Amino acid sequence: MPSDQAKTDEPLPTFDVLPLSPELRRAVDELGYVHPTPVQCAVFEPASRGRDLVVQARTGTGKTAAFAMPLLDARVPRNAPGVQALVLCPTRELALQVNREVEALAKYRGTRSTAVYGGAPMPKQVEAIQNGAQILVGTPGRVLDHLRRRTLDPSTIRVFVLDESDEMLSMGFLPQISEILGFLPENRQTLLFSATLPPDIRRVAETRLKNPEFLTLSGDHIGALEIQHTVYLSRGDKLAELIQVIEVENPESAIVFCNTRDETKRVAQALQQQGFAADWLNADLAQNDREKVMAATRKGELRFLVCTDVASRGIDISHLTHVINFDFPESAESYVHRTGRTGRAGRTGHAIALIEPGDIGNLYLLKLTYKVKPIERQLPSAVEKKTRAETDLLRWFVDAFENRAMHVDDLALARRLLTHEQAERIVAGLLRDHLGARPDAQEEATAVRRAKTTRAMPEPSELARPQLERPERAAARPRPPARALAQSRPEAKPARPAPIAAAEPQPARPAVIAAPGPPPVHERSNGHAVATDRKPNEDSTDELEGEQATPAGCAEIYVSVGRRDGARPSDFQTILEKNGLGAEQTDYIRVRHRHAFVGVQPELADKAVLALNGATIAGKQAFAERARQRI
Repeated sequence: MPSDQAKTDEPLPTFDVLPLSPELRRAVDELGYVHPTPVQCAVFEPASRGRDLVVQARTGTGKTAAFAMPLLDARVPRNAPGVQALVLCPTRELALQVNREVEALAKYRGTRSTAVYGGAPMPKQVEAIQNGAQILVGTPGRVLDHLRRRTLDPSTIRVFVLDESDEMLSMGFLPQISEILGFLPENRQTLLFSATLPPDIRRVAETRLKNPEFLTLSGDHIGALEIQHTVYLSRGDKLAELIQVIEVENPESAIVFCNTRDETKRVAQALQQQGFAADWLNADLAQNDREKVMAATRKGELRFLVCTDVASRGIDISHLTHVINFDFPESAESYVHRTGRTGRAGRTGHAIALIEPGDIGNLYLLKLTYKVKPIERQLPSAVEKKTRAETDLLRWFVDAFENRAMHVDDLALARRLLTHEQAERIVAGLLRDHLGARPDAQEEATAVRRAKTTRAMPEPSELARPQLERPERAAARPRPPARALAQSRPEAKPARPAPIAAAEPQPARPAVIAAPGPPPVHERSNGHAVATDRKPNEDSTDELEGEQATPAGCAEIYVSVGRRDGARPSDFQTILEKNGLGAEQTDYIRVRHRHAFVGVQPELADKAVLALNGATIAGKQAFAERARQRI
């Protein structure tokens, strides 16, 4: 249930309360929507009667469907020629999103809609208009281009909708909007939707609308009071501090706001260098690149989207958990708009800001104006950083062992060990023996956490939807990028546990997690292999590591990129997963000094070669081929 809906014991209304046509109700039911939002209930009747409206409702409360449903059912006649309704949006992304929703609702009505926006070919848009588009969704600049060129006939427009009107006026669109209004018929219906009602909106309503009805539900400032706010006091190096804050807060998905375009690129690159799935978005980005970034965001491939206020206008990321203000906004209203993008549809949300001394005045004004009371925190201490590192290693171990079948004798021995008075020392010793010969273990465990992405975003829609009220967590957890050979051979029988007080040393068990860095160098002691901390000379590393035989029943792929190039096992696994080879299909990934070996099932070898050959790994183009069998 949306957070601004009254919380009473009465059942939520269904779409039975709205007199929808059978075709529209069928589309709503097929989409799986049950409960209309308050703004949809409030707008439907007066909008269907042709009343001019000024609607104040916070971002993400279903405003698109609120005007789309009365348009489709009452205001746009069936088979009427020409554009009947014009919807203006502040950004290309929002225009496309609104158009998708209108098309979904109009599925059985036969009403045609199209989107027009800058950066896209003009002839295709002209063709779509001439082919009978009845609802036109667009950005002010491109709509004005069509009106000036007379490729859009405004005489048939019956309804004008200004979506996110406060944001458009704050972006300087008022002159263009005024010129567009000059083209439209005087007897049109006008609907203004806004999260806030600044003086400019009221002036437009008083001068351009006919006896408008004001519907006030809840503004973004109400949403701002329903999420958690935290500020960190910066000491100067904000990029390093941002990484520290992200490490401790560990957001599932976030928008990072900057005040300048150049800053967005710098911040996104810094996040990428630390292994985070991040990209930037600002007005400098070409339209096709913007669409690629937004597509990656919807698919859950990006965890952090770094952008400016202008670039973010109208972007709806429904699964967003955090908003991070790398640069504190210059106005309290901008802060409210930014933070309104999290905590939607009843979810919890968290807003984080890095505060410099020059931002104290704006922070005080925010507290005074909107009664927002952020929690002030210091940057992560050494203890918090150590806790995060330990948590990464713990998660790494859990991912490796939680679904692995264990021998009953091993479990019995583990239970006995945990009851011993020296249990902590024994476990610590076992961990040091396991991790001591693998100096990159901590780095690899941290890289696994940083590289995780968010869940895929459903198709944008602002109708009330139960799945948004109770979002499901993705069932699959991130797996370590490589598994040990012993783990990947189910036919191998588990070794029997050795007695605690054995007279002679017993052979060491195979490692259960593949070493993310170079494997230990083995020396011989009483006929048994003993891991040492000695590192071989770098020039001879590949030769020493190459002594390992190719496992039976396994195909091995040679890749011409190694540790000296900065490659890690997770780099190879990411490429394999993008080409349909999951971690469960990868037997091992051994990264050497000059090259790497990837073990897969024989029937998947050609697919693995195709995925890795020519791929960019650690900034270098890789060559891959089947490796010769080593015995």
